[in-house]
Amino acid sequence: MTRPDPAPQIAAVAAAAALPGQPAALFAALDGAMAAAIGHRLFTILVIHPGAAESQRYYSNMPEAYPVGGRKPINPTHWFRRVLDEGECYIGRTYADISDVFFDHELIRSLGCESVLNVPVRWNGRSLGTINLLHEAGFYGEADIQAARTFAALAVPGLLEVIAAG
Repeated sequence: MTRPDPAPQIAAVAAAAALPGQPAALFAALDGAMAAAIGHRLFTILVIHPGAAESQRYYSNMPEAYPVGGRKPINPTHWFRRVLDEGECYIGRTYADISDVFFDHELIRSLGCESVLNVPVRWNGRSLGTINLLHEAGFYGEADIQAARTFAALAVPGLLEVIAAG
C-alpha cells in the first residue's frame, strides 16, 4: 500500500514540540500526523516507568474504550522482549496476531481493528514506551516502519517529561 510523503506531517509534529501545553500538544500532533502519513483507527501512547517496572497508557484517541492513566505491572512476554527490550517494531497483520499478543483482543476487534503497528520510542539505548497504531486487517507492512520510527523519535521529549514527572 502506498502512503503519502510523511515530510509535511513530520514538520507539523516538530513545530508542535515548540508549543506550550506539553506533552499533550506533542502527542495530539503525533496522533494527527501519523493518521495522515500512515493511518490508524486507534492510536495510543504507552509509557514505561522503569524504576517501578510499570506501564501506563498516557494518550489515547479513543479514551472511552482506552482511557489514559493507571499503571499496571509489566508482563515480560515475547512481545515485550521484542518491542521494548530489543527495540524492534511489531506488526500484527491479522486478528490472530493480535489475539496472540494482547489480552484485550476482543475489545480491539470490536473497534474495527485487526492489525497493529507497535513502535518503540527509544532514547539512549532503552525504550521509553511505545506508539501503537491499530487498523483493519492487513493494513500495516514493513514499508511503514521507517516513517513510524521517525515519528517515534519526535516523541522522545514528551515521554521523557512524563517519566520525569513520575
